[in-house]
Amino acid sequence: MWKETSEIPIEIVSDEEMSLIEAAFASTSHRTYYSLGRDIEDGVGNNAQKESLLRRFKRKSGLFVTDITSTEWCEKQKEFFLVCGKPKASEAMKAGSARHALLEQEVITKVEVVIRSAEEHWALKMINFIHGTNQLFLDGLTRELPLIGFAEDVCVVGVIDEIRMKTGTITLVETKTRSQNNLPSEAQQRNGRLQLMCYKYLWDSLLAHPFPTKHFLQLFSLKPDYMLSQEMREFAMQAGAPVQTLNDVIGKYQYVCSMLPEAQDQLLLRYEYQKDQSLIGEKQYLYDSYWVADRIRSSLEFWKGEREASYVLENERWKCKHCKYAPKCPVNAIST
Repeated sequence: MWKETSEIPIEIVSDEEMSLIEAAFASTSHRTYYSLGRDIEDGVGNNAQKESLLRRFKRKSGLFVTDITSTEWCEKQKEFFLVCGKPKASEAMKAGSARHALLEQEVITKVEVVIRSAEEHWALKMINFIHGTNQLFLDGLTRELPLIGFAEDVCVVGVIDEIRMKTGTITLVETKTRSQNNLPSEAQQRNGRLQLMCYKYLWDSLLAHPFPTKHFLQLFSLKPDYMLSQEMREFAMQAGAPVQTLNDVIGKYQYVCSMLPEAQDQLLLRYEYQKDQSLIGEKQYLYDSYWVADRIRSSLEFWKGEREASYVLENERWKCKHCKYAPKCPVNAIST
């Protein structure tokens, strides 16, 4: 699997981190005032919102699955996250990221590739997907598999932690790390369950429907006949995908998706103890297509600006104790 780099030495950042950097630049001229639970803001706010959060912060990247799960946790926190900037990563978050990197290295070797354009950025994701599915068929296991799909008319990008295949049966797996040696709260388990079901939702959609190439190209203003670099063409060839242009890559991506077996409805959520990577426990969940579709639809309403950001449920206000934005949040002013 290849990761992006640049002709100029820079720090490699993830897609989500890049979208946050863009968001920070976009919000430097905005100030937010809070008064009795109402947001009054120049450009972004509950009633003053002139441009949807999707358009303002995600127009180049699309939504990530974690953008959907984070709104299920607390939409108001997500709004703060976008407008005010990313809080400093905790030690637990750093440990979790490091563990995921180690799990990925067990089955994937990463090399760098120069990305010259948005076309190559998207092409690389699709080529990595093809490489990952090849590994799945050969070894019965792959990790950190990128998916590009759609929910309604919105592009959604996911990275599946782990996919297992045994006797033709596909199992989607998500691993969570914890700083405490016990299972998380029901709210945290529900959030992890939603993440897994979003992956299943995208997987099923890619198998059932042709990839909306025209809409995808128009959405991100991409040139279908863009000629890929020599190294990207060689990398694609290693996956058995002779390509020249972005359009060629999309065609291969769509073909591979059509050949994949269905993922079983039984989903696996694993919890590991960060201190020694020991298994705390595993939870199996049955895919609920109606529930996940409803959660995605609700999240898209928030992202599209069709309604105001909701606050955390009253019986889950304990989340506020761990929220970096709690001192600014109107819900605390209301509750006090």
